[in-house]
Amino acid sequence: MKMKSHSGASKRFKSLKSGKLKRKQKGKRHILVNKSSKRKRNLTGTEYVSTVDADRVKRMLRGG
Repeated sequence: MKMKSHSGASKRFKSLKSGKLKRKQKGKRHILVNKSSKRKRNLTGTEYVSTVDADRVKRMLRGG
């Protein structure tokens, strides 16, 4: 039987050639009025998944 990758993980993470995983930053979806412009500006862009969580995310992406 063919293994399926985790659909939620495949939407949230992208794998790079180096093997690192890219993700968006949290905290920029709602309640933005209470956050300063500097804070919201610093939340733009992407971050790398931490090495502690990377193995778990990779396992979800490959379907194992």
